[in-house]
Amino acid sequence: MENNELNISVVVPLYNEEESLPELHDWIVRVMTANQFSYEILFINDGSKDRSWEVIQQLHSRNTQVRGIKFQRNYGKSAALFAGFEAAKGEVIITMDADLQDSPDEIPELYNMIMKEDYDLVSGWKKKRHDPISKTIPTKLFNWATRKLTGISLHDFNCGLKAYKKVVVKSVEVYGEMHRYVPVLAKFAGFTKIGEKVVVHQARKYGTTKFGLNRFMNGFLDLLSVVFMGRFSKKPMHFFGAIGTLLFIVGFAFAFWLGISKLFIDKTNRLIASRAEFYISLTSMIMGVQFFLAGFTAELIGRNSTTRNHYLIEKEI
Repeated sequence: MENNELNISVVVPLYNEEESLPELHDWIVRVMTANQFSYEILFINDGSKDRSWEVIQQLHSRNTQVRGIKFQRNYGKSAALFAGFEAAKGEVIITMDADLQDSPDEIPELYNMIMKEDYDLVSGWKKKRHDPISKTIPTKLFNWATRKLTGISLHDFNCGLKAYKKVVVKSVEVYGEMHRYVPVLAKFAGFTKIGEKVVVHQARKYGTTKFGLNRFMNGFLDLLSVVFMGRFSKKPMHFFGAIGTLLFIVGFAFAFWLGISKLFIDKTNRLIASRAEFYISLTSMIMGVQFFLAGFTAELIGRNSTTRNHYLIEKEI
C-alpha cells in the first residue's frame, strides 16, 4: 500500500440531517483514531433544504479529512452514492446513513472482513430493527423476492451500512432506486464473494424518515430492471427472441390444428374465425412477432453501443 493511500473512505449520503452530522462525524473520528486508520469522510448533500451544507463546511474547517459534495437539488440516494463512489479514494469504501441508525463501531470489523477475509462486499444485516411494521413487512417481502431472483443469500439488501473493495464501487453504476441492489450489480459484474454481518440498528435520534411507501414499488421495478440488465444487457435477443419464438410456435400450432380440424374433422359450415381458438392463435403469433422484433431492435441498438464490448478485466500480464 502506498503511503498516501487511505485505508477507508466513509461515504454518507444525506438529506436534511443537520442535527445528526456533528455527532456522526465525531463518532466516526473516534473509531478511526482508536484503530489508527487513515480515512476520509465524504458527506454527499442530496439537495438538503436545511443547514446541512453549512454544517459540513464547519466540519471541514475542523477536520480536513472531511469532504463534501452538494447537489443542486434532491436526486435520491442512488445518485448520492454514485457521486460518493466516484470521489472515494480509500482501499475500502464504507457506506452508512446519516441519521445515526448505523453505528460507526461496526467499521473495524467490516474493514477486516474485506481486507483479511477477502470479501468483495459485506452487507450489514439489521436483525433487530427499530422501524414501524409498515416498513419492516414490505422490506422482508422485497428481501425474499431479491434473494429468489438473484441467488444472493442476504437478509437485508436495503441496509445502508455496507463495505466494499474499491474496485467494486468503481465498476458498478448506481442509478434510479438501485442503491439497495448494489450487491446484485456487483454480482453481475463478477464480484461474487459477498458476505454479511449482523449490525446494530439504532432508533432514529433526530428528525423523521425521508422514505415513503412509493419507494417499495419503485424498488420492485428496479429489481426487475437490474436482473434483466445483468443477465441480458449484452444479449437481449436471447430473452425477447426466446419468448417471441415460443409464442409464435404456440400460435402456429393452434392455427395448424384448426386447419386440419376444418379439413378432416369438422365438416360443418362453421367458420374458423368464429372459434375462440382462432383468436388465441392469431394473438399468440402477433405477440411472438412483436417480441422477436423487440429483441432484434435491441440487438441493433446494442451493436452501436459504446459499452457493448466493455468488460471488466481482473488481471493482465
